[in-house]
Amino acid sequence: MPTHQLVVADATLRGRDGRFQIGIDEGRIAAVTRDPLTGAEEIDAAGGLVTESFANGHLHLDKVHTLDRIGDAALTAYTSGEMGSALHSIELASAVKADYDRSWIEPNARAAVLEAVRYGVRHVLAFADVDTRARLEGVVPLLALREEFRGVVDLQVVAFPQDGLVRDPGAEELVREAIDLGADVVGGIPWIEHTDAEAHEHVRRMCELAAAHGRRVAMLVDDAGDASLRTTEMLATAMLEHGLEGRGVANHARAVGLYARPTLERLAGLVKRAGLGFVSDPHTGPLHLPVRELTAMGVPVALGQDDIEDAYYPFGRHNMVEVAFLAAHALEAVDSAGIDLVYDAVTTTAADVLGVAGHRLAEGGNADLVVHPHPTLREVVGHHDAPAYVVASGRLVASSTSTTTFHLEGH
Repeated sequence: MPTHQLVVADATLRGRDGRFQIGIDEGRIAAVTRDPLTGAEEIDAAGGLVTESFANGHLHLDKVHTLDRIGDAALTAYTSGEMGSALHSIELASAVKADYDRSWIEPNARAAVLEAVRYGVRHVLAFADVDTRARLEGVVPLLALREEFRGVVDLQVVAFPQDGLVRDPGAEELVREAIDLGADVVGGIPWIEHTDAEAHEHVRRMCELAAAHGRRVAMLVDDAGDASLRTTEMLATAMLEHGLEGRGVANHARAVGLYARPTLERLAGLVKRAGLGFVSDPHTGPLHLPVRELTAMGVPVALGQDDIEDAYYPFGRHNMVEVAFLAAHALEAVDSAGIDLVYDAVTTTAADVLGVAGHRLAEGGNADLVVHPHPTLREVVGHHDAPAYVVASGRLVASSTSTTTFHLEGH
């Protein structure tokens, strides 16, 4: 008689010697052992590395595959110098919303979610612009996809006022409508406002809304080459004031990379009090959060895909190992400790930042796993192939192979 519903056999695990068998029942990991197990269904890992599946801490899902609609002007402005033209790039990129329509947003977003299944991305913080130009055209299809893929790819849909609140009258009401429709997270981008006072008001209103509706907050903060913005500090302070401790994500925070060490240490102390996690996307734009320094200070930092073929980034496959590979170079994290850091930042640390409980390959943990075709983490990150198998909620949801036939006769 089978002892488990699903068994992953002959698995290599991170930091452990030997081969392991993983027994899965009712969507949970029931056993991790060197002893033989039997299952109603069995996956042969063949010595490949098995880890927790991936979490994408930041993706503008309503904008994927829109670069051809908008052209390179915003991309050029966003990636130039030390991001001094970030605000201008956002204004240029907003032109895509002139014909925002859920009829084309939905198939684009669906393609990105299907790629998430292929690459073992289990959780996504999915931003949808909600403003007077986008209206609710982006958020509605994302909410539908959330229900369709629940349990395979869980989308946390963010109602994101991309063009600001004070500078875009009417956006706040649309964010409230999106929350009433079921959006999971209240978004924000306070640094885009015209004054510090308006940035404070932006953060206050969105944190107040999140607290009133029992939602988390996720804001793009300090996303430009200006160390004086300080909107990360505004967010952490407002979370403390509104009882949102442990329920917030600071995305990008690129200008923090320009801080002097004493200022960085002060910020680290504040964000730890607020339970504010960070998501960095160091492959998009020339300036990025000091990931290794903040991690050493005890601040959780995840990585995100950020964009897939849109006005801010021309590439992307929704492959979080590819993101980790790029981050390893951008962060100079190519030693063993660095590779561990970037991989955690797309798996366990990322889940923590997104508030996902139980995302650990351990007995009692969620049965959300990827089986890699390579046995070592260095090879996994170096090759960034699709997983051989993807398990979500305790069931096999994807399998991939890659083969090459050489025709070298006469050589």
